[in-house]
Amino acid sequence: MTASFPVRLLPRRAATDALSRPVPPPGAGRWRAAVPHLATLAALLLVAALHLGAWWAWNRPAAPPEFRGPVAGLAFAPYRRGQSAESDRWPSAAEIEADLRLIAPLTRRIRTYSVQQGLERIPAIAAAAGLDLRVTLGAWLDGRTARDRAEIARLVETARHSRNVDRLLVGNEAVLRGDLTPAQLIARIAEVRRAGVRQPISTAEPWHVWLDHPELGAAVDFVTIHLLPYWEGVPVADALRYVLDRYQAVAARFPGKPIVIGEVGWPSNGVEIGEARASRVDQAAFLRGFFVEAERRGLDYYVMEAFDQPWKVSFEGRAAGHWGMFDLDRAPKWPLAGPVWETPDWPAWAAGATLSAFLAGLFFLARRPDIRLAGKLLLAALVQLSVTGTALTLLAMSETYLSLAAGIVWGLLVAGQLLLLALLLSDSFELAETVFGRRWKRRWPALPAPAGAKLPKVSIHLPICNEPPAMVARTLDALAALDYPDFEVLVVDNNTRDPALWEPVERHCARLGPRFRFFHLGRWPGYKAGALNFALRATAPDAAIVGVLDSDYVVAPDWLRRMVPFFDDPKVGFTQNPQDYRDAGESPFKRMMYWEYAGFFRCGMVTRNERNAIVQHGTMTLIRRTALEAAGGWAEWCICEDSELGLRLMRQGWEAVYVPESLGRGLMPDDFAAYRKQRHRWAYGAMQIVKAHLGALLNPFRRELTRGQRWHFVMGWMPWIGDALGLVFVVLGLAWSAGLVFAMPWAEAALGGLAHALGLAPAAAPVRLGVRFEFPILLFMLPSLGLFAFKLFQILVLYAARVPCGWRDRIGAAVAGLALTHTIGKAVIAGLFTRRMPFLRTPKMESAPALVQGLAMARQELALLLLLWGAALGVALVHGTATWEAVLWCAILLAQSVPYAAAVAVSLVAALPAVRRAVPVAGAGATAARAKVGTAVALGGDAS
Repeated sequence: MTASFPVRLLPRRAATDALSRPVPPPGAGRWRAAVPHLATLAALLLVAALHLGAWWAWNRPAAPPEFRGPVAGLAFAPYRRGQSAESDRWPSAAEIEADLRLIAPLTRRIRTYSVQQGLERIPAIAAAAGLDLRVTLGAWLDGRTARDRAEIARLVETARHSRNVDRLLVGNEAVLRGDLTPAQLIARIAEVRRAGVRQPISTAEPWHVWLDHPELGAAVDFVTIHLLPYWEGVPVADALRYVLDRYQAVAARFPGKPIVIGEVGWPSNGVEIGEARASRVDQAAFLRGFFVEAERRGLDYYVMEAFDQPWKVSFEGRAAGHWGMFDLDRAPKWPLAGPVWETPDWPAWAAGATLSAFLAGLFFLARRPDIRLAGKLLLAALVQLSVTGTALTLLAMSETYLSLAAGIVWGLLVAGQLLLLALLLSDSFELAETVFGRRWKRRWPALPAPAGAKLPKVSIHLPICNEPPAMVARTLDALAALDYPDFEVLVVDNNTRDPALWEPVERHCARLGPRFRFFHLGRWPGYKAGALNFALRATAPDAAIVGVLDSDYVVAPDWLRRMVPFFDDPKVGFTQNPQDYRDAGESPFKRMMYWEYAGFFRCGMVTRNERNAIVQHGTMTLIRRTALEAAGGWAEWCICEDSELGLRLMRQGWEAVYVPESLGRGLMPDDFAAYRKQRHRWAYGAMQIVKAHLGALLNPFRRELTRGQRWHFVMGWMPWIGDALGLVFVVLGLAWSAGLVFAMPWAEAALGGLAHALGLAPAAAPVRLGVRFEFPILLFMLPSLGLFAFKLFQILVLYAARVPCGWRDRIGAAVAGLALTHTIGKAVIAGLFTRRMPFLRTPKMESAPALVQGLAMARQELALLLLLWGAALGVALVHGTATWEAVLWCAILLAQSVPYAAAVAVSLVAALPAVRRAVPVAGAGATAARAKVGTAVALGGDAS
């Protein structure tokens, strides 16, 4: 093949894989070569320093009041990892003794809650170990008569035979829970008293229960109150005053009665309640301040509690597992004197996050040293933020007690975080190199071959199915006008049953001359790929290049003359021009679509071309015939046979050439349903391709694809997988919101009333939902909002830098893209779990739908939009906006609703009547009048 003009492609491994090797800077000299790398290191070091400084500032130690001890008393529940009061795994005698020895230097008194499951041995074990510990022995009552009587009997027996038991507690918050009425509890206390025990007797309830039921005071020897300001939503700064005020109120209500604080404390972890925040520092500040004041006033108290008890989380919430002064592994959380850190080992976490982000940023920026300093700083900062978010999630995970089920949930959430990290890294790199890159290696001018140059024969394949004849005729007329010496056009119609659609096309081909051949296949397998494979077999023997067009494309006369010369390089397997459209001015809806399409072809494809990783699409493409035949033709199993072929050709080592200049324009979908159907097909086909080529895409030891190609194909489809996960999270978010709204005390009361009315539960028995719903951990909410905000920022910045449209069109393109989120998510899920779907042809040249039809097109999105808004309103009404968790959860629900609102809005815009006059759109070329369907159109001239 004789070269018609100079075309130089760099060697494949050197030219196509910028992720494998740095781009050499222009010019000579070591200094000039080192400057980009010095700027990279400077940017990374600056961000690293700022990051370490932020960790240092955030983790300044607190200095609460110091206390020298001892602590008056501790609530003692010796359950260890995997043990609980609700399972058949209970502490052994050796484990109980070890826990008693651990706390003995800290206090001289403990209180227990039950005398079942071996806990009745606690007094005897303490005595046998020679520990000077006084025991306030508790019996757990829950309203089940037989069980309560067994508990009381064992309480009495243990009290009679234990010299170190000095007080008895009959029941713990039984009235608060509704397990017993005050009268029933008084009867249980009287039963213990009649048994002739020598120890004073009481019961334990929160302070307000004693004030509401003063008759309890007459039945006990001392009043035992619980003072837990965290559950009341009191800020830690006011908590000590709150405790002392409530103590005084109870003391005034029961003059002469000894007052014992049965539980006082603060959790080190958990959700915010009102203005109360659960943290290690707040726990230390409250308890150390309380110890000092309690010693000064001579208060009798028990700290809630000695050891963390994560088994309580399922019914009391996350904070219930973190009230201990020791963690579950028996390590003290903070000292009684000296500074207190929220995260004592923060330097290790900070160093790990800084180093990981530094290496990740260096990996990317070393591959593109030509990125301007602003881009380097942006990328370094985004990488650091994303890595830090993941580190903080892992840190929170390390501080959470995980059961097997909880571990699985956290593992899935961390996997989601890692996916978000990968998406952010990919998008950040694309943003930096697209906007701030100064050099592009693989950009070539598509210069037309000079007149008289020897050019190879091209066979252009035009598959059609149920297409409007007038539209196809215009495409054929444009092909007939090509300024190219040797080409043929094969029109292959398959699966069109109506002769009124295919016979006019056949006649038109006959009029255009012998270059145009028409084939009607009738029922034919393989959909579009089947038609293209037929065309390949029917191609003229001397044709060296195969071109493929969609049936609605009007090509420029110099398309072949400008693109075919790239095949002079024997490494080139196919070329590609962008998809472009000529009907953008017909309606606001089509204008939105036009610019939404433009973003990928003006930004994404240009960036992918730098690493020979473009996506081949089945129009405006030219393919070397030998490469196509060697690859086995078109994949009839894949709904996106064009993209699959492009990846297959790259696996075989062929180069691709992308020229971002429009040399042909087609028609866009006419309504939102068609727009959505088209994207569904693309996303479904992408998942088919991923499954078929998974090894080549993910296995780093297979050399069929370069690292740059693997990167772009995997990360290019990752946002669509993210949309699928987003759909899953929407469903889970709605379910979780239902739990947040309905799993509340008033909901339990309502369910109880209904159950009692239907006779499903005894009148006195409480009805409990059994699961406590809390807001997800803050660290799992923030990345979702952050990624959503970044995606919008990325779209607007990329469009401003590379797409020639105004800000209104940028917003319109972003809204149009968001409107497809639900459709893409469904397609990805279907593509991952099914093998085939019917080929859904994108309908064109159809009338715009009515307003009601516009809403009907987006009925799924409308339903989910209303559900998300309703969930946000319900959470706001039930939980208010007093905590960050509530505010962020509502914000997430509203953010999740944005794509659904966009879908409804775009569907309504699409329902607006089309503008019948041409509306100029920059970059769209001449606006074509809509082609008319029907046999009455004069097929020999321009459709109008």
